[in-house]
Amino acid sequence: MARGTKAASRRKIPVRHEVSAGGIVYRRAPSGLEFVLIRPKGAHTWALPKGHVEKNESSRDAAVREVREETGLEVGAVEPLGDVSYIFSWRDQPGAQLVRIFKRVHFFAMEFAGGDPSNHDAEIDEVGWFPAAEALSRATYKDERNLIEKAIAVLSKGSSPRT
Repeated sequence: MARGTKAASRRKIPVRHEVSAGGIVYRRAPSGLEFVLIRPKGAHTWALPKGHVEKNESSRDAAVREVREETGLEVGAVEPLGDVSYIFSWRDQPGAQLVRIFKRVHFFAMEFAGGDPSNHDAEIDEVGWFPAAEALSRATYKDERNLIEKAIAVLSKGSSPRT
C-alpha cells in the first residue's frame, strides 16, 4: 500500500449525532390490531413514520408531527414504546465528504384518532394499514419489526405500552 493511501485510510470520518422520533400508529379492528407503515418516495422499503426532532421540540411532539406529515393521520393516546439506535454513513450531496451518523430514534405507540392517509407529504409514496402479522412481515427493518412485536404484545394484553 502506498504511503499516501495508508494515511488517507486513517483519516477520521466526521461524526454527527442525530435524534429523531416516530410513531407506531395502531387501531383495533374487528379482525384484530392493525398498524400503519409507510413506503418512502422511490424506495422499496416499508417503515414506521419518523423524522428529526426540531429545536425546542420534545420527542413526543416531534413524533406526533412526523406521523401527521408522513401519514396524514391524527393520533389520540401517545405512550413511549422504545428507542432504536443505529450508525450509518452519509454524504449530504454527491462528492461531499462522508459523515458517520449516530442516530437514536424515540418511538411512541399512538392510537389512531382520525385523518386521511392520502394527505401524506411528498416524501412518501404510500401509506398503508396492515393487520399485525402482515405489518411484521412487511416492515423492512429488524429493529422496527421488534418494536411492532413489542406493541402487539403490550396492546394484546390491553395494557399501556409503558408497562
